[in-house]
Amino acid sequence: MQETDQRKRDDTAKMTFWEHLDELRKVIFKSLIAVVVVMVAVFFAKEILFKIVLAPLDSNFALYKCFNAFLGLVKLPPIPDFDISLININVTAQFFIHMRMAMDFALVITAPFIFYELWTFIRPALYPKEIKAVKKSFGFAALLFYVGVLVGYYVIFPLTLRFLGTYQVSSDVPNTLSLNSYIDMFVGMIMIMGIIFEMPCLAALLSRFGIIDKQMMKKYRKYAAVILMIVAAIITPSGDAVTLLFVFLPLYMLYELSICVCRSKPKEEVEDEVKEDETSGEALQKLKN
Repeated sequence: MQETDQRKRDDTAKMTFWEHLDELRKVIFKSLIAVVVVMVAVFFAKEILFKIVLAPLDSNFALYKCFNAFLGLVKLPPIPDFDISLININVTAQFFIHMRMAMDFALVITAPFIFYELWTFIRPALYPKEIKAVKKSFGFAALLFYVGVLVGYYVIFPLTLRFLGTYQVSSDVPNTLSLNSYIDMFVGMIMIMGIIFEMPCLAALLSRFGIIDKQMMKKYRKYAAVILMIVAAIITPSGDAVTLLFVFLPLYMLYELSICVCRSKPKEEVEDEVKEDETSGEALQKLKN
């Protein structure tokens, strides 16, 4: 395997700029073909597509059922049913939103294939240790992104929609949301959660560059918890403590996972820091005396 990789690196080194560009063109072309094929398939599966997209509007959505089951266990009344209506005020909006959602779903579905194609392009230029590290990073990042998308779809977006979609300044002003605003929030929040869930990958990368380390992350854990609580409150502007907790817990678990994937400081550096702290402590004590 190593001999094959070495041969590929040698062949890559001999390639001209235009040959490299041609290889990249092939990767982009294959990726575009995959996206278009999946997009067409998703486009014609309109009923299934929008059953998924519009599911959080229903009081029988999975998250609301889980809430009611939990409230039943603690002997509390279930959350009331809600009704949010969508309207379309633009002649072309429904068609273009259909196209947009087909494209977005196609990109999410074909992301592993696109990353694989990019991997085949850059792999010949890497050494065995680099190949192993990049493989793990790609797989880990993809997994976290999909988990983030699922958390955004099943938890964050429904909670935000229920609060903002049912909030009224007066009973004389009923809520009727436009289809465009619903889709914008749907795509935006789910993609944001997918990106937020890349936190451990970013931590691992910064740790590899020596910018952060496991000890630093543990040291600032309390401050991070406060910051993540604020972020959770911003993402879900609800006064409900249970809702806030449901959003905060995944974010805090990501921070703990980031600690796990970070590298530790070399033992010598830790010992030097301990000695410096002891020395500064003794000096401060002498000043006090």
